[in-house]
Amino acid sequence: MVIRYDPEIQALYRRYCLPARRYLKLGGAVLRMSREKYEPFVHALARDARAVTDAELTILFEGSWRERRTAAWLAAISRRDQFRGRLGALLLESEVCCAGAAYCVALASFGTARDADLLAAYLDRYLHRPDLAYDQPTAMGALAYTDSVLHSDRAGHFLQEGGLWRQWFQEAPHMHGDHGISTYLGGIRLACAVIDECADTPLTASLSTPATTRAAN
Repeated sequence: MVIRYDPEIQALYRRYCLPARRYLKLGGAVLRMSREKYEPFVHALARDARAVTDAELTILFEGSWRERRTAAWLAAISRRDQFRGRLGALLLESEVCCAGAAYCVALASFGTARDADLLAAYLDRYLHRPDLAYDQPTAMGALAYTDSVLHSDRAGHFLQEGGLWRQWFQEAPHMHGDHGISTYLGGIRLACAVIDECADTPLTASLSTPATTRAAN
């Protein structure tokens, strides 16, 4: 796919991605924000998720990683699961860096068996590639999260002794330490908590502290 850089997508980038350098903060950064920074950031994110149109999201998904990462979060917050197939295809293609984790978070937030299928398809492909430091850990955490929602065990196929996850972890030169996935599952859980809060909170109401703070209390 050719990545768009035309005036139309640049205008959408300035509208939805650039404010407060949002595209850099959709992920771990938002989970570490102080209350003073978190409230206005997430309030603006929730507002834009409701304002963005389907046509605008479609265009954003044709941009660079900045636009795609932002679009994935906006689609997740606004519960637009009609973009599920697009997210799954972009994840499987993995043609740009720095956006795959956002696709995983969005699919996990939808939390259906179809989303689990898309995450599993990605893992089936990329756990055979220990040479690629892509989004395998995040996808593994996302699949485990959907298992917790659906009371299923799709992740078990990969996590079992001799399974693809353990093989990939042992052979991937960039992976170190324990092969457990609790850290990746925890990250997805916290990101989905932020998405749920954005989706469910009236824009006139005050948002609470970040999910990491809530979890610690």
